[in-house]
Amino acid sequence: MDGQAMKIEVVTLFPQMIGAALRFGVVGRALSRGGLAVGTEDPRDHTSDPHRTVDDRPYGGGPGMVLKPGPVLAAIRAAQARLPQGSPRICLSAQGERFTQARARELAGLPGMVLVAGRYEGLDERIIELGVDRQLSIGDYVLSGGELPALAVIDAVARLLPGVLGDERSSGEDSFAEGLLEWPQYTRPEVFEGHAVPPVLMSGNHADIARWRLGEALARTWRRRPDLLLERPLSPEGQRLLNEFLAAGAAAGADRGRIT
Repeated sequence: MDGQAMKIEVVTLFPQMIGAALRFGVVGRALSRGGLAVGTEDPRDHTSDPHRTVDDRPYGGGPGMVLKPGPVLAAIRAAQARLPQGSPRICLSAQGERFTQARARELAGLPGMVLVAGRYEGLDERIIELGVDRQLSIGDYVLSGGELPALAVIDAVARLLPGVLGDERSSGEDSFAEGLLEWPQYTRPEVFEGHAVPPVLMSGNHADIARWRLGEALARTWRRRPDLLLERPLSPEGQRLLNEFLAAGAAAGADRGRIT
């Protein structure tokens, strides 16, 4: 694989969890080919007590435990020291900005990054103030820790690195790559349990296929994630296809409501 490897360090209490998940699929190939390097740093290795304590009760009371600033900041700094200049420190947090395909592309252009995976009730705020450059959230729900979000970020970024995918067009045709959900995909057999592949896909007419795919992507996005259409301007062709889809839906609804 050509070029400098992307280097990622994950600060986590469960380094085995990260290592085990990265052995497979696209990320595993990126690691084996040298286009991606992922290391871990355990805050427990930066403790001095016999129990390797990394958490304590929150000031002000409340349930759960909070990660202590000393061990976590030491782990972040150790991880950052192994990375090239320009590598941000990113905390996976429900309070962070939404992680999107656009942000994955942004991160894929960096030389590296530290990903901080929190646990328990969260991090002492001084960790954020002293050791974190930005926070990212993969969705509006609560997980037991930041390891799964960190793995999601690694996977999304890795597939955008040069040479990782077998066909470089794949990442450009994924859902969200152009702000739309992906169109339906088909492979052999031509007919399966009475369901046939759309004839246009076997026509050999690349312009018609591209038009069909754009129309299906727009229709699917309108049905499932209409908010995405509010976030991007459509091309004249895209707007025309969306209008055709909406007009067809309105006509079908009128037919269903007509009394004969």
